[in-house]
Amino acid sequence: MATEGMPITPSIVTWARERAGFSLDAAANEFKKIATWESGENSPSYPQLENLADKFNVPVAVFFFPEPPDVPPIEESFRTLGTEQFERIPPRIRLLLRKARTFQMGLAELNDGRNPSDHLITRDLSFRLSDGVDAIAKRVRDYLGVPLEVQCSWRDSDAAMKNWRQAVTNVGVYVFKDQFRQDEYSGFCLYDDEFPIIYVNNTTTKTRQIFTLFHELAHLLFHTSGVDTPDDEYIEELPRDDRSVEVICNRLAAHLLVPEDAFERARSGRAPSEETATELARHFGVSREFVFRKFLDRELISVEEYEQAARRWASQKTPGSGGDPYHSKIAYLGSEYITLAFQRYYQNRIDSEQLADYLDTKPKNLIKLEEYVSRKTR
Repeated sequence: MATEGMPITPSIVTWARERAGFSLDAAANEFKKIATWESGENSPSYPQLENLADKFNVPVAVFFFPEPPDVPPIEESFRTLGTEQFERIPPRIRLLLRKARTFQMGLAELNDGRNPSDHLITRDLSFRLSDGVDAIAKRVRDYLGVPLEVQCSWRDSDAAMKNWRQAVTNVGVYVFKDQFRQDEYSGFCLYDDEFPIIYVNNTTTKTRQIFTLFHELAHLLFHTSGVDTPDDEYIEELPRDDRSVEVICNRLAAHLLVPEDAFERARSGRAPSEETATELARHFGVSREFVFRKFLDRELISVEEYEQAARRWASQKTPGSGGDPYHSKIAYLGSEYITLAFQRYYQNRIDSEQLADYLDTKPKNLIKLEEYVSRKTR
């Protein structure tokens, strides 16, 4: 028996595909008849439409709209990336950018358009590009309420990432994670006056995630979205102010995590060796590469020494296992966001289908997900 095609709007299939960054040939590898769906010669079945929505990260309902929705292109948020650089971003990362925008809109809807945090860091703190990076780092650390001695008391990088993420969430910036499946991309952020968010690659090391967290927070403090790209060559092509933002984001993350005066005290009397780098990395909750880079910047080691150590340490990293999908979902979305969505559900403001959409899961998984979150937050 033939499967009935759905009465969709063909132009929206084209819109969704192009928005996702797929050429027609690339999309045809998975959807062999997509050219005929876009031309209107044929229509997908409902299961095919569901797969299409998953692949292009749009709601199924969008395909039934009379015309493509008027949504500003995501690249307009990234003023520090040129058009050519943005076009080189692979489809997987573009998909995550749109997914992040969906979570951002979800936060606005669930909170009636107003950030629930008592303090919103991107509103309360304001900096000029000419401000000294040490002074900025100190103000940000003070605002987060995390003294250096508290940071150094955390038992390992897992605890450090958990505590830093909570500190950033407490000041109004939600932090999401996902598997980027592109090792060279560490994270990105989307600026918004009410709901700025940060997205972190969960498959990188925890120390790398921490650095990414603060690199992206720096972007948000200068009221711009940002994305970590494979190389920094494009920075030299940017207008002066945009180039300055990219440079200061890296410097601010480094100075906030390891203040220069604290680093000098900690390394005093120690040789600039790999052993010292390991000890200082453990002390501050950063990577060995981070510390070795500081040695290089001070001309305490050679470029060759740094590169050899960095390559060796990189080869020692082992990918994590997939783990429990419910634990992964909590790690990706954060307990605060999941709890917020369930609260709105029990207040009868959204139904179970909407709840599943907000949480990027299937309705059948909701009960078990709630049980996991409940155990985690006790």
